Amino acid sequence: MRAKIQHAVSEKINTIGLPILALCWVSFFWGTTWLASKEGVKHMPGLQLANIRQFLAGILYVGYFLLKKEPWPKGKQWRTILVLAFLNFACSNGLSTWGVKYMSSGLGAIISAIFPIWIIIINFFNGQRVARMALLGILISFGGICIIFIDYIADFLKPEFQFGIILMTASTVTWAFGILQTKKKAASFNPYFSLGLQMLLSSIFLFGITEATGINIPLSEIPTASWWSIGYLVVVGSVLTFIAFIYTLQHLPTEISSIYVYINPIVAMVLGSLLFGETLTQAIAIGAVVTLMGLYLVNKSIRKIKK
Repeated sequence: MRAKIQHAVSEKINTIGLPILALCWVSFFWGTTWLASKEGVKHMPGLQLANIRQFLAGILYVGYFLLKKEPWPKGKQWRTILVLAFLNFACSNGLSTWGVKYMSSGLGAIISAIFPIWIIIINFFNGQRVARMALLGILISFGGICIIFIDYIADFLKPEFQFGIILMTASTVTWAFGILQTKKKAASFNPYFSLGLQMLLSSIFLFGITEATGINIPLSEIPTASWWSIGYLVVVGSVLTFIAFIYTLQHLPTEISSIYVYINPIVAMVLGSLLFGETLTQAIAIGAVVTLMGLYLVNKSIRKIKK
């Protein structure tokens, strides 16, 4: 009898405890990757950092599944992987890594969290009605962003800051397209192997761009601080946290697994202030809370449409 109770408890922990633990990991550590990216791009081009990160992480994933003799994707699965590699990693991750060079890691994390708004807008142009809750959420989020930018008004006169905002916003748009593409043409293929292939293929895209434009610096000139950042982003950001993220998607309801979206910016802002002395004023804190409340309503609206 005792053995049965222990077995039941163990199963309960595995079915609920481990997914929640994975969600906590994702919520915290994806927030820390903004700081690692910010530190890395202080000393090297952002696209080159993203290129190296995705190449190393992709090699780790693909190498593992090659050793396991995992079947390769077939036919239309390759098309989906190629599109997602371009949208999610070459564009979204590449542009956000580049964009955080020109702003605080906390601000970058907040802007990156607004991708659900673009999903609503894209769906609207595809003929889908915008729910009142979504519209209200968009308006609240916009108000929150305005509050945040009260403390950045002077920075808007700087061309570099303006460029960073453009890059970061573009990264959220491509991420939204990537999510919609995933839902529309999800391939029946190992998601972890697919992730590795996407990273590896995106590194090839980025390498072609960075080499053609001549922005790369020699590997020997990349300082130790940037290599440490890349190592952290590869191991923690691209491998461990992505594995935990996919695990949460597979074992938790969407409304719970999406909580990380609201926690990541808070982690980035607080740690950015504590470790890097980034600005964290009352207006920024209030604006962040208002923005995340609006995003919650947008996400809730998206989930209702699915049901």
